[in-house]
Amino acid sequence: MKNDRKLGAQGSFWRFPIVWMIAGAIGIVLINMLFQQLTEQGGIVSLIFTLVMGFLALLVYKLTMTYLARRPTPEISRKRAGIESVLGMLIGTLFIAGSAFMIMALGGYSFQWASSADTSSVLLASIGSALGGAIVEELIFRGLMLQAIDQLGRRPLALAVTSLFFGIAHLGNPGATLWSGFAIALEAGVLLGAAFLWRRNLWFTMGLHFAWNAIEGLLGIPVSGHPANGLFTVQVHGAALLTGGNFGLEGSIVPVVVSLLISIAMLIGTARNRRIEVRNCQPRRSRTIGE
Repeated sequence: MKNDRKLGAQGSFWRFPIVWMIAGAIGIVLINMLFQQLTEQGGIVSLIFTLVMGFLALLVYKLTMTYLARRPTPEISRKRAGIESVLGMLIGTLFIAGSAFMIMALGGYSFQWASSADTSSVLLASIGSALGGAIVEELIFRGLMLQAIDQLGRRPLALAVTSLFFGIAHLGNPGATLWSGFAIALEAGVLLGAAFLWRRNLWFTMGLHFAWNAIEGLLGIPVSGHPANGLFTVQVHGAALLTGGNFGLEGSIVPVVVSLLISIAMLIGTARNRRIEVRNCQPRRSRTIGE
């Protein structure tokens, strides 16, 4: 009996949301660290190691949710992986390309084709870097942290906390300032959190996140402060509030405003989905006698 109670207590401990969140995050971070040097070699080999790292990170997430959280993982189901990823990439591409175009129209950016760039090398580097970051960060922040806090019954708090920590996590990047951290929290933390709450699918948020970073890199714009050797060279003109300065596009007020508009639309969609779920879960009225 004592052993049964002890096992029950241990099971309850691991099923507590904050516990499995931390355990899963540690596992994913360790996988990322183990592969970090291998994924920075460049070329097709680097991309292959990125894919292996992503697979192992997804496996750690799956094991964490299955054996610690004791819950299913429809958010990484293969059933709609393709369409959700493509939809996310489409929105991410439109968001970043649209924001860059608006800054260019306002005189903040001017682009020129980088004639000396090796197109295949640039594509592989941009895809590999963007893919690795998207998988790891989405599994940790939206997959683990947001769902853990949400499970405690605090959905608005989950969105706020994950956004805050996402901004803080980028404060150590090159060129980061308090403003850039705040901007990341709003444009990336809120947008990606709202995207997950809307679709309830990590393939969607990973696709959005991937396209976001990949398009920035291909345009030659610094990605969260990290310099990018893209297919274009970008000249920056004007105030940092418009251009993002050394931190890149994410430090600009333009994508902050655009992302908040997109986030509002996604949160409206989330509320609509929630109402439909509640309606479907309500017990049907008893049939009248004689039916």
